Amino acid sequence: MEALSSALAVLSAMITPAVLISACGTMILSTSVRLGRVVDRVRTLSDKLEELAKAGKDVELYDERRGVIFEQLDKLTSRARILQRSMVVFYTALGVFVATSVAIGVVAISGARYYWIPVVTGLLGASFLFYGSMLLIFEARLALSTIHIEMDFIWRFSKHFVPSELVDSYKPHTVHFRKPIK
Repeated sequence: MEALSSALAVLSAMITPAVLISACGTMILSTSVRLGRVVDRVRTLSDKLEELAKAGKDVELYDERRGVIFEQLDKLTSRARILQRSMVVFYTALGVFVATSVAIGVVAISGARYYWIPVVTGLLGASFLFYGSMLLIFEARLALSTIHIEMDFIWRFSKHFVPSELVDSYKPHTVHFRKPIK
């Protein structure tokens, strides 16, 4: 009976890294989708920049369009690098969690002398998972800044074509995310 409870304890301990392995897999999947979207966006902007170059300065707001595309490409390049780095970190965490699971089994077979190895590898894997998550927060902030750049340009562009009476009579709607300080 004691052998069975020892075996169940080892298997139960090995499940914890399996849950974290699943979390890493989810992060890897979502990060690779984000990276794919960035690559697609870079290709689209690159095509737009090439079209602008062929059309020449006859295009409305030519210089401003080029500037917006250039600024977005710069931020998208940074996003892609951060996403690549975070994927490497998540894959590393995945490997460390697999090693943790193996270490739990090896320690159970060899004796309790090296019990600290799975604890250290588990903490190391969690640290990688945390670092990868922090990288994704930075990337999300960059993504938001590219959206702001594009929306600001679209707003200026639309004001260029709307009749001046309409632009002059427009009262902007403001959204406040925090209460103003009195």
